[in-house]
Amino acid sequence: FCLMAVPGKVAAFHLPPLPTVGEIIKLFRLKAQKQLSQNFLLDLRLTDKIVRQAGELKNAHVCEVGPGPGGITRSILGAGVEQLLLIEKDARFIPGLQMLSEAAPGKVRIVHGDILTYKMDKAFPKHLKKNWEDEPPDIHIIGNLPFSVSTPLIIKWLENVSKKDGPFIYGRTQMTLTFQKEVAERLTANPGGKQRSRLSIMSQHLCTVENCFVIPGQAFVPKPEVDVAVVHFTPLVQPKIKQPFELVEKVVQSVFQFRRKYCFRGIETLFPENGRLKRTEQLMMTANVDPTLRPFQLSMSHFRNLCNTYRKMCDEDPSLFVYNYREELRHKKMMRNLLKSTSQPKQIEEEDHL
Repeated sequence: FCLMAVPGKVAAFHLPPLPTVGEIIKLFRLKAQKQLSQNFLLDLRLTDKIVRQAGELKNAHVCEVGPGPGGITRSILGAGVEQLLLIEKDARFIPGLQMLSEAAPGKVRIVHGDILTYKMDKAFPKHLKKNWEDEPPDIHIIGNLPFSVSTPLIIKWLENVSKKDGPFIYGRTQMTLTFQKEVAERLTANPGGKQRSRLSIMSQHLCTVENCFVIPGQAFVPKPEVDVAVVHFTPLVQPKIKQPFELVEKVVQSVFQFRRKYCFRGIETLFPENGRLKRTEQLMMTANVDPTLRPFQLSMSHFRNLCNTYRKMCDEDPSLFVYNYREELRHKKMMRNLLKSTSQPKQIEEEDHL
């Protein structure tokens, strides 16, 4: 590597000549695994474009999730970052990433591990911490995520945003991530849009979410059946719904459980069978929500009112929050099966007697 000294300017970082990403794939005989929903992005113009969406990375600390053969990694290093943490689950990619690490001495740290279990609260130096109300810290998370992990991972990180822990212990850490185009549309959907979903509410009540641009499927190797979108997240100083993450998630999940029906049908599932109708009416009247609206028609203020009212009802009756509609359905089904099995021997006895 070399630092090109330019008079009057900060020296820019340049990677030395390296094998192309395609050559790395051939060299280490890397093959995208379908069961891990892996897709490689080889076009460095596109990886540069993804990295530009993250904002100014000069001297920043960056965590890249699932770098694979290292296409985006090169673009991040080219942006002049101070430190780059790579978290890669698939051991096959580690030798190629080590080659990049050697080309950028002291800049790259490689962790062979699973991002879903990795402790991000110790990933960066403590001096980078900022107060939540301040501008975001000089920390970024970037990743071309495998489709299989993208939704559970963003839900996990949104919970971290809500609790200000994990990578958000340092402040309002920004994220630039790829998703299937349809998932990106859900993340950014407005009320009334056909893609409005649980993901829309959970992400937008905690973050500013921007759908940056779409990458056609044919840009990836192997070509996925869908296009891919790049989404940028900046946590909000104040969430739009000031209630615990678990409570908001429970209300939102219940509402969208029957997305084609009137919203009261999903809201009913928040309450045990005994007194269900009365409590559903009480919640909807107090929250001022029209029971004949469809779930995708509800605005953020509707959800705020529903969550705030449900919280008061749970405070009055603590058993309410632990109630689980699906558990009640399973229990009913089990009891029906039990009754059937106990009535069968009696029937056989009567037939034998006859």
